[in-house]
Parts: sequence; structure tokens; C-alpha cells
Amino acid sequence: MRKLLDFVLRKFIQAGTLHVTFSDGSQCVYRGGEKGPEAGLILKTSQAEKALVLNSGLAFGEKYMSGELAPQGCDLETLMRVLMTNIVKQGHVFEEIEDRLRYITRPLKSLNSLKKSRRNVAHHYDLNGRLYDLFLDKDRQYSCAYFQRDDMTLEEAQLAKKHHIAAKLKLDRPGLEVLDIGSGWGGLAITLAKEYGARVVGITLSREQWETSRQRVKEEGLEGQVRFELMDYRNVRHQFDRVVSVGMFEHVGGAQFQRYFQGVHDCLKPDGVAVIHSIGRMDGPGTTNPWLQKYIFPGGYSPSLSETFAAVEKSGLWVTDCEILRLHYAMTIAEWRKRFDANKAAITDLYDERFVRMFELYLIGSELAFRVQGHMNFQIQLTRAVDTLPITRNYMFERKHKGS
Repeated sequence: MRKLLDFVLRKFIQAGTLHVTFSDGSQCVYRGGEKGPEAGLILKTSQAEKALVLNSGLAFGEKYMSGELAPQGCDLETLMRVLMTNIVKQGHVFEEIEDRLRYITRPLKSLNSLKKSRRNVAHHYDLNGRLYDLFLDKDRQYSCAYFQRDDMTLEEAQLAKKHHIAAKLKLDRPGLEVLDIGSGWGGLAITLAKEYGARVVGITLSREQWETSRQRVKEEGLEGQVRFELMDYRNVRHQFDRVVSVGMFEHVGGAQFQRYFQGVHDCLKPDGVAVIHSIGRMDGPGTTNPWLQKYIFPGGYSPSLSETFAAVEKSGLWVTDCEILRLHYAMTIAEWRKRFDANKAAITDLYDERFVRMFELYLIGSELAFRVQGHMNFQIQLTRAVDTLPITRNYMFERKHKGS
């Protein structure tokens, strides 16, 4: 298996340099024909070498978590940058086979039933709430921020994101009814209520988020204006003036795309406006990394614009605006990583070292997905009627929110 892995790595490294120390102590340097970063990798067991050949997408993360492989002479980010850059360049024959098999089986993995969706959400979002306080902003915005300036703090950029979305919702009068699909810990709903006079219903499948959101509403004195329900979007039976969804579409699964947008259509009043904010990919339909699927976001998938728009087209909704946020999420995750690193000891006490390695790998891999692998965010504005909104974007910039 050592010889086979050597063959794979020689084909795989097309850019940069990778120094590898194998489990028997032998060393080899793999240099690509293109300039790129340089990193080192040590493989501590023959099982790690075998796993990398048979299922590299899953094995790298698992063997890093178990300590059977590690960066050598560099940090984890540098090692992953070399590997992820070369996946974009070419991959290798085994990785290509793995990817094709994942694509064939993708429909089965995206059949997110009501029961499965609740279980998937609980896997990640019902972790100890203290964890999120140790790396998110104070409002616990767990989605892409909006950096209007490079020197913005994470708190400022997350607030800017909320106001950016509010402008697209055209909250031009108080009392508008808003549905927040996938409402997280309640920050967006509370902002729309306090600063725009909206009456908001937030829905989530995370019990931990639901309980926290309800407590925040009480603390803000907004019981008559904001409420949160433990509910799936497929069970909503009321129509709203506005619908917003931030960071939830990625959890729907490809098999549910058409059902999701039909649900948005049915939840909107005839003159309503919706804004959907999601992670996406610029290179067409793909698959979810198997390690990420197993350990971080079961049932998750970052959609391409082509498959998203295909589902919208069947819903009867107008796409009235689409904005691509390219590096905003990379900048957001970079800030999360700084806070995570600063609180690593506390997180280790909360969980253990294996969990810290898992989460560290997730954050670094996610940031690099936006920097080198074509991931981005998109915001799509939708209406049921062609004449609901003005025919130019000027209204998005005319209204000044409080404190601006």
C-alpha cells in the first residue's frame, strides 16, 4: 500500500510541494510543475496510508482526528492549502472514482425527511451553547458576515449583514409579518423587530436554538412582536409579507430543492418579498466531502446556482435580484478561527482534544473552500409578482437604518 500511495501522490501533486514521512520512516518529496505552497505530512500508521488510498476524502479527517497523521514542519492550514489546491487542479484517479460514486449516491443522501432533518440539525446545532459563545460574535450569527470595509470587526460585519438583508426585504413600514426560516439563535428576527418594526415568526429544528431564542425575546421585552416555533418549513401554513432564510438552504438537500422553493412561494402573500442567503459553489453541481457529511453537517450540501435556479423556475417565483458574496465568508471564518484558537483550552475542557482537532479541521477546511475551491455565498431576492418591487435597486440604499 505504501508503493500505491506513492504512485497516487506523484500524480496528485500538480502545484506546490509536499514532503511526506511514511510510517516506516522513509521520506519522499512530491513537487508539482506549478508554483504553490510547501507543506509536510507525517503518516504514523500503515492503516492511515491504506485509508488515504481507499477513501481519501473521509480518511484524511478521521486519521487527523485520531492522531495517525499530522502536519510536519508546518501548520494544518498550510498542509490543507497544498492538498485542497491540488484537488482543484486535478485530484487523482482514486479521488475521481470516489467523487463519481458520491455523485451517484447523492440523491439517497439528500432525502432529508422530517425526522432525518431534525436529527441532522441536532448533530451540529444542539452542541453545548458555550461552544458557540467561544468563537462567534455576541449575537451568535453563525453565517457569512458582510464586510463593507476590511477593518470591520466581526460584530460590525454581522450587524451589516443583517441590515443588508433587511434592505433587500424592503421593510418599508412597521407591522410587516416576517417568516424567518432557520432562525438560529434569534439575532436576525430580533433585529428586524427592534429596528424595523417587523412582526417576526422564527422557525428552527434545533431545540437548543429554540430555547435560547425564546429566552432572548423575553429579555428584550418583545413577546408580542417576535415568537419562535420548533417547526419544519414544510409544515408552515400561514402567508407572510416577507420571508427570509439565512444559512438554512444548505441543509435542505438537493432532493428537496423544488419543495423548498414551492414552500417559499406558498408562504408569501401575493405582494410579498423573500430573501434567501446560502452557501453556494461556482463550478456547477457537485457533492459534499464525506468527512464533512459524517462529522459536521450530515445531510448538508452547498448548491450551485444552476440547480438552485432550476428549482426556482418551477416554483412560479420571480428572481428579482441575485448577489454573489465571494470572499466575505472566508473573512468571517478567519475571525471565528482567531477566537477559536484563543479559547482552545476552554473548548478542550468542554469536550476533548479529539473534538478540538475535528472542529479546527472543519474551520480551516471551510475557510479554504472559499479561498481556493470556488465556494461563495449568494443572496437571491424573490417575489410572486413581477411588479412587487421598484425596477431599480435604488430603494436598497435609500433607507437609513437606526444608527447608520
